[in-house]
Amino acid sequence: MASENVVKKLMRFFRPRSVAVIGASTKPGKVGNAVLRNLIDGGFKGKIYPVNPKAKEILGLKVYNRIKDIPGEVDHAFIAIRADTIPDIIPDLAEKNVPVAVVISSGFAEIGNHELQRKLVETARSYGIRIIGPNTYGVYCPPASLSSSFTIPYDYKGSLAVICQSGGVGMAALGYARIKRIGLSLNVGLGNMADLDHADLLEYLGEDKYTKAIALHVESIRDGRKFIRIASKVSKKKPIIVLKAGRTELGAKAAASHTAALTTIDQVVNVAFKKAGVIRAYSLEELFELGRALAMLPKPKGENVLIVTSAGGLGVLLSDACYDNNLRLMEPPEDLVSEYRKFIPPFGSFKNPMDITGSSTPDMQARAVKTAILHPEVHAIILGYWHTIITPPMEFAKSVVEAVEEARSKGVEKPIVVSLSGDLEVLKAAEYIEEKAGIPAYPFTPEKAVRALGALYEWARYAK
Repeated sequence: MASENVVKKLMRFFRPRSVAVIGASTKPGKVGNAVLRNLIDGGFKGKIYPVNPKAKEILGLKVYNRIKDIPGEVDHAFIAIRADTIPDIIPDLAEKNVPVAVVISSGFAEIGNHELQRKLVETARSYGIRIIGPNTYGVYCPPASLSSSFTIPYDYKGSLAVICQSGGVGMAALGYARIKRIGLSLNVGLGNMADLDHADLLEYLGEDKYTKAIALHVESIRDGRKFIRIASKVSKKKPIIVLKAGRTELGAKAAASHTAALTTIDQVVNVAFKKAGVIRAYSLEELFELGRALAMLPKPKGENVLIVTSAGGLGVLLSDACYDNNLRLMEPPEDLVSEYRKFIPPFGSFKNPMDITGSSTPDMQARAVKTAILHPEVHAIILGYWHTIITPPMEFAKSVVEAVEEARSKGVEKPIVVSLSGDLEVLKAAEYIEEKAGIPAYPFTPEKAVRALGALYEWARYAK
């Protein structure tokens, strides 16, 4: 059972005042050198202590023979030395009161060396130290400017936490996040998950003030009851999206050879996730897309969803997607319809979807969005945009931002997703909407916009 004590240890570990790199190297290209560069280049403001008995200085930093020679406390230990030597340094970590260590080294259960992995965990726990890894890429905590990994630094600070069991998946997460400018609160590679697991990290993230949504890549669930118990509790506060890898026979075999993972029958996983309020993703892209959207969107206050579109055909696709995602398209109340009739051409549609037509100007677009946001019976909005010369993509984007900002100035904020169809200009328009208004926008793919809103409602219904 993850305890308050483990959560406190992780809080100290992810918000460190000091980091020790055990196995720091003078040689560029070595893991122990790369992590030092990352800590420096990533802007970590705390103290960095390289540990290497054969060096005096690395990258301008004083080097210590052993971790116990370091003056002062060590909050965060990064270990990159030969696997069979790691259990022997645990007493030194205990002497420095290290709460958690991330073990980057391979050579444990993933190659069949289960006994060495068991020895590492038992030794660490006997001294009250917890382990992330081994066989992992490390840890990123952008709010602390902490890049404790041998890959490149990541500095987009935000509210989505990504926990991965695979290094390749974790790096895919960082790359995708960088392209989409997604701010992360945490990125952790669990590797072999010999000690700390998804459930432990979930419990920590449930208390983390920087995290609004949690995305998990899972190859195996070590203790199903523990995971469900903690996920059920955390889901009441924050959405959890999970990509369960190894759901097929072929995938399960691959997972077993990758991190010595034990997978679970997929039907059982489905039932368990539903019980715990966990949203399931079925692709890596969906995991990232739902994660970023749920980190951006506020919780809805009711079930009434309104589609406002400038293209009738787009409205049909959005409506189908609403049905597929269990969203309720409201019957527009008479006062809302009356307000739209004041500026929408008579050949528009005043049902739901509300079709403001392709002839709508930027002012009409802004008024349409504003009218929807400010109406008390509208709880969530799906905007569908069609690229025209009358309202070019960037003009539409500015009208959306203007309407959202005005509503927020009046204390009104609702979940909004945007679908944009058109030429390449809609890419920049979508980026502008996300950057300026902080609402998810989807070029070319109306189904993704609705899937994001559907996931939000799936979580909100569980969290009540």
